[in-house]
Amino acid sequence: MSELLHVSSAPHVRAKTSTSNVMLWVIIALLPTTCFGIYNFGIRALILLVATVLSCVLSETVFNLICKKKNTIGDLSAVVTGMILALNMPVNLPIWEAVIGGVFAIIVVKMLFGGLGQNFMNPALAARCFLLIAFAADMSNFKTTTAGFAGKIYSGATPLAQIRGQGGVIFPYELPNKFSTSSFLDAFLGFTPGTIGETSVLCLLIGLVILVAAKVISLRIPLAYIGTFAVYMFVFGTKAFSWEYVVAQLLTGGLVFGAIFMATDYATTPITRKGQILFGICCGLLTGIFRTIGGSPEGVSYAIILSNLMVPLIEKITIPRAFGLSKKALVKKEVK
Repeated sequence: MSELLHVSSAPHVRAKTSTSNVMLWVIIALLPTTCFGIYNFGIRALILLVATVLSCVLSETVFNLICKKKNTIGDLSAVVTGMILALNMPVNLPIWEAVIGGVFAIIVVKMLFGGLGQNFMNPALAARCFLLIAFAADMSNFKTTTAGFAGKIYSGATPLAQIRGQGGVIFPYELPNKFSTSSFLDAFLGFTPGTIGETSVLCLLIGLVILVAAKVISLRIPLAYIGTFAVYMFVFGTKAFSWEYVVAQLLTGGLVFGAIFMATDYATTPITRKGQILFGICCGLLTGIFRTIGGSPEGVSYAIILSNLMVPLIEKITIPRAFGLSKKALVKKEVK
């Protein structure tokens, strides 16, 4: 009897990596841009962050208690959702609106669909889009009333809105059709108006290095996303074939943040390598389309969500060929 094979249900591939370990690395990777956001916008950024994270954690705890399910806050996914959502908010957003966003992300988008891994779109992204629809004025108000620890007060529109409003001209504002190296540097470092966590490309890239070094994500989706977007904007942007315009588009808005921390969500992206590249290309194309002909100067959130909805189709197209069966026969078999 001892020589009999013991067959168990899938998965059969096991590793020491746990959900909580992965989420902990994501939290660590988010710390550089989080700390800079607090430095740039002040103590209110920290208050908004804490309120959003607490609303996410408490929402998941209460839902599990009511439904008599095992408490799942130990996997840290609710903390990650709260952090990503808060970092996608303007610093002056009313706290109660941020709390509503956290509740929506966890209850409506995550738990009602079965919990972590069962949601078909990123909870933080979905909540951000919900807030953009429900509280459009507050979510688009990037003026700060008090100086952050950096000593800056932002009273104008975001650089991305300036690009859209001035036909592609932004750096510097007072010199049409020209771009300023110092303004590019400010945008790279993060000393511009915007959401709490999207402004500093430098801090976001540090987070990317952490995630890749920890083998939490690969570079396939971020590179395919950003690369496709850059090519699209260079050819079809308002100032076509202008590298300064493309750089301005890359350094402003939530593109880099979205490509690193939201488009790489395990539950809502393809599992195949080709699928991940195709997914990144879809995100890049949609973001470019939204930024050039859409009503909003941004478009990252909606682009990723729409790409999330296309994941089943992407995976069907990029499905690996089964041993001994042609890909065409495999797809035909699945359709039946």
